[in-house]
Amino acid sequence: MTPRILVIAKAPVPGLAKTRLGAEVGMDVAAELAAAALLDTLKTCVATVGVADCRLALEGDLTTAVHADRLAAALTGWTVFPQRGDGLAERLAFSHLDLAAEQPGPVVQICMDTPQVTEADLTAVIDGLHDHDAVLADAEDGGWWALALADPRRGEHLVGVPMSTPTTGAATRAAFEAAGLTVGHGPVLRDVDVVDDAEAVAAVCAADSAFGERWRRGRV
Repeated sequence: MTPRILVIAKAPVPGLAKTRLGAEVGMDVAAELAAAALLDTLKTCVATVGVADCRLALEGDLTTAVHADRLAAALTGWTVFPQRGDGLAERLAFSHLDLAAEQPGPVVQICMDTPQVTEADLTAVIDGLHDHDAVLADAEDGGWWALALADPRRGEHLVGVPMSTPTTGAATRAAFEAAGLTVGHGPVLRDVDVVDDAEAVAAVCAADSAFGERWRRGRV
């Protein structure tokens, strides 16, 4: 069964998206970079599984976002629904549970912080489900950038996991293993939080990357 890809995203509105990066480059530029990262992510997800199996759990209002028209066009054919819950861990968990209620079958969840992600990266995460109940793809900073679950109901185990810490990846893996799941490893990627991350990620983005193009234009 082709897995559904679940993108967890925040509407790229200045002052609300990528605020750590915004403290260095300005909130308007950070929102443009967030929009570009989301555009790249959406494109890769569609290329990997097809638009019919793509889902977006959204925080905020895309009509007020930077590049709203481009984002709306990129989301043609997607199923979009609002995030729910208090705090990131609950929002992640409930998004998996919402997909479980939609229909059974595997789900691969990704956020909008890794615009360099490739079809090969996502396919490697998907393939890990052949041998495991879950696959966790670590981020270089100790977090994780993708989570695949053979049964999205198991997303409930994310509740209570501390997010956005240097030990989030280890804590997430421990939570699933404590629940009896076997957890495989996916490729390690760097996510974009600050300027050094953006510089490194832009350098490895595809030639047609919206994020890479926006970063090369500088702080304007």
